[in-house]
Amino acid sequence: FPTRRSADLTGQSYDMGRMMAFSAGWLENQSIWMHMSYKYYLQLLRGKMYTKFFAEMKGGGMLPFMDPDVYGRSLMECSSFIASSAFKDPSVVGRGFLARLSGSTAEFLSMWKLMFMGPNPYVVNEEGDLEMQLIPTLPIWLFEDLEDGAEGTRDDDGNLIVSFKLFSSILVTYHNTLGTDLFDVSPTSYVVTMEDGSTVEVEGSSIPSKTAIQIRKLLGVKSIDAYF
Repeated sequence: FPTRRSADLTGQSYDMGRMMAFSAGWLENQSIWMHMSYKYYLQLLRGKMYTKFFAEMKGGGMLPFMDPDVYGRSLMECSSFIASSAFKDPSVVGRGFLARLSGSTAEFLSMWKLMFMGPNPYVVNEEGDLEMQLIPTLPIWLFEDLEDGAEGTRDDDGNLIVSFKLFSSILVTYHNTLGTDLFDVSPTSYVVTMEDGSTVEVEGSSIPSKTAIQIRKLLGVKSIDAYF
């Protein structure tokens, strides 16, 4: 985690408030606030510090890459704070307390959106028409991580793929023909499949207005395949 909630408060006045009542490493007195940590990670992503961001994520700074035995609760559940190494009982250090589903979850969803869709999935082109563009920020190990024994999924052509649901309804699949990190890389083409079985093939990095609107309004769109 990037930082504690405060510095060492030893010798400070009780006029500083309730933080002085807590043991070091607990709540406002030098604990780790997950929400604030996630804010930091989000800014790394927004600042395009991708190597640092994914190193922090995979290094155990973010669920689900923490050690569940240390965290002490489900890795699907965020906490209000985590006891830091300043706490005197080592068996408590790293444990999450007070379940929270608000701040950390909101920050994580913002990170997820940037990772899988990019900052502006809908744009207005120079002609004033609405277009859709998917510009993910995904490391190659989210496609396949042989170091951790996580074999990737491949399409019929042998390209690594990863999928997600757009608007909780449309299956989007990224075909990584490059076999590399996709950091701010635009697709070279799309295939949009409709619920009636018809397809719209798009060459280029953006989906034109008519289809983009159908996607946004969930008008008969089944899936999107983007090729990089």
